[in-house]
Amino acid sequence: MLRYQTLPVTAFQQNCSLLWCDATHKAAVIDPGGELDRIIAAAQALGLMLEQIWLTHAHIDHAGGTGELARRLGLPIVGPHPGDQFWIDGLPQQSAMFGFPPAEPFTPTRWLHDGDTVTLGHETLDVRHCPGHTPGHVVFHSASAQRAFVGDVLFAGSIGRTDFPGGNHDELIASITERLWPMGDETVFIPGHGPESSFGRERRSNPYVAGT
Repeated sequence: MLRYQTLPVTAFQQNCSLLWCDATHKAAVIDPGGELDRIIAAAQALGLMLEQIWLTHAHIDHAGGTGELARRLGLPIVGPHPGDQFWIDGLPQQSAMFGFPPAEPFTPTRWLHDGDTVTLGHETLDVRHCPGHTPGHVVFHSASAQRAFVGDVLFAGSIGRTDFPGGNHDELIASITERLWPMGDETVFIPGHGPESSFGRERRSNPYVAGT
């Protein structure tokens, strides 16, 4: 069974998620934007073995703590898609611009592409490339758990911003309708900010994508 705990971190209240295989307690941390001591303490309290860092995209509130966490714990960095290389390169400037602690540079151990899979103990999740918020944004989907970790593609009642460099509104809507909706109305998604929702609920009531 796949289990997870969400920890809002940084002043942006970004939803960092600890995700683990219940049978093995092998774990990944999705989007460690900051507050690393708190993330590590939460993993220890749950008895988890942190083995990987997964990134949905490389904005500072999602990726700002990645380099330091990888160095401190010797973890591989998985994701995002190569389209976000320029955001990774710009993390030091992002940290200064938004008042974050200096972000350590890093190079992903493994870039992700549409159709890839990632594995955690006995659990395997599918990777979908969902550009629009950033060019290299990816989403992690567990069909068996009916859960999707969607970063800043979709929110409860809203969608991701597209006014940052590399953003594209039409691409974002296509990512949602062509790659998220087929995961099924019952799938619950964990967004990068705010509460969880389901794809079915957003298809019915989200003013940006209702009826798509």
